[in-house]
Amino acid sequence: MPSGNAPTGDTPTTAPAPGGTPDETPDDHAWIAPVVSSVVTVPLGLLALVYGALSPMECDSCNGTVAERFHDSWTVGWTVLWIGLLIALAVLIATWAVPHRLRYAPRRFVLALAAPATVVVTFVAFMALVDWP
Repeated sequence: MPSGNAPTGDTPTTAPAPGGTPDETPDDHAWIAPVVSSVVTVPLGLLALVYGALSPMECDSCNGTVAERFHDSWTVGWTVLWIGLLIALAVLIATWAVPHRLRYAPRRFVLALAAPATVVVTFVAFMALVDWP
């Protein structure tokens, strides 16, 4: 029978941090979520930006009130697209800036998912705002 303070095979060898302090264990895989998010977000954002920039050609043959309506709505949509893509970039940078500790892994994962989701939501908003001919 083991003595009172000797570790047994059933008990963990490392006790939880005293005083309820959070786990500061380094996360060796902290780079995975930001890399995957970057690989998805950057091309998606560039495609949205290129499509938004080329979309005025949709109304090249328009004239009169149709052209004015399209141009006015496209200007608003273009502004929303830029703001949304800048927000997505800020979220992507925040994903990389989260400390590489295990306790921050859920936060890093949520931010990594939020960056491409922001691009998609922004592009959908752009498409909805523009009054297509």
